[in-house]
Amino acid sequence: MNITVAGTGYVGLSISILLAQNNDVTACDIIQSKVDLINNKKSPIVDKEISEYLASKSLNITATCDSDIAYNNPDYVVIATPTNYDSEKNFFDTSSIEAVLSIVEKKCPETTVVIKSTIPVGYTESLLKRYKIRNILFSPEFLREGHALYDNLYPSRIVVSYPKERPELNEKAREFASLLRDGAIKKEVEVLTPNCTEAEAIKLFANTYLALRVAYFNELDTYAEVRGLDTKQIIQGISLDPRIGDFYNNPSFGYGGYCLPKDTKQLLANFNSVPQNLIQAIVDSNRTRKEFIAAQILAKRPNTVGIYRLTMKANSDNFRQSSIQDIMKILRGEGIRVVIYEPTLKSDDFEKYPVNNDIKSFTSECDMILANRMADELKEVQDKVYTRDLYSRD
Repeated sequence: MNITVAGTGYVGLSISILLAQNNDVTACDIIQSKVDLINNKKSPIVDKEISEYLASKSLNITATCDSDIAYNNPDYVVIATPTNYDSEKNFFDTSSIEAVLSIVEKKCPETTVVIKSTIPVGYTESLLKRYKIRNILFSPEFLREGHALYDNLYPSRIVVSYPKERPELNEKAREFASLLRDGAIKKEVEVLTPNCTEAEAIKLFANTYLALRVAYFNELDTYAEVRGLDTKQIIQGISLDPRIGDFYNNPSFGYGGYCLPKDTKQLLANFNSVPQNLIQAIVDSNRTRKEFIAAQILAKRPNTVGIYRLTMKANSDNFRQSSIQDIMKILRGEGIRVVIYEPTLKSDDFEKYPVNNDIKSFTSECDMILANRMADELKEVQDKVYTRDLYSRD
């Protein structure tokens, strides 16, 4: 198969590499530096398996910024472009998807398009009324940043959906699902081919449940901290119930990253006239948690607060929408000097916050250090560190 993948972020690059094991893949991006790195077998993002596969595996992959090359008669076009949440419109910004669809409509309208980007519920069906492209599928991704290729190689499930009004595309959905499974190491994988609108709901409800779990254990931790209780003992007692389980239960400064904040807000927007309380509460809970953490810091009256890492997860270089940034804004608004330690930043400042990437100098100039996740290099100054991390894991 000749497959074009639009976008080389976590989703696009991991799916490109997965498919390039058995197919000819053209990875298309608008940033030349990323294209050059991929063609030189180097990863533009931090992901262990992506780096390893690019460097050592035999892959049929070429990266380009040239749309004439990318959209020259592909069998499939996979769209993996970013869909950020627009807080003014209360909706995902799907303009990057539509830009790709406009190119496909002109250059290869008979191809089959598979949307991998996260989208609102009902979006795929609406595209059939706006574009001449008749073969449009939606396949949600269930990936972790920093482990994107691993999660494609060992998928929890494969979901490829087709529009309800185009039942004949079920065969195409199954074909694409087979391409994904052929590239995976794990072969016993549940494959689902629902209608697109149901698949869109699967994606948003799955991420909102994860956000709910984060919010639940964060509120438990807030209660324990205010009441002077041992959070770890409480969580251990709760998590031994097999219906709850000992996972995804490590307190944090709030859920963040690229997916959970925008997906919970989009699902809430999709509810509009549908009765609900829980979805709104999840969004509100995350804001309350960040405000509580900031209040705990302010109560200690520090002069300079250090932020140890902007990233939300280990083995990641992505700090889009990380919860610590909202806490930083609250602290700065109260007149606290905030300094950042973030090795992935190469500049001396980030949004007018000073950056100090000398760990010794950083720790010595700060009265307090906020660490969403604890690290060995902070152990010498542990008395300065404020963290809610119990397990030193994501």
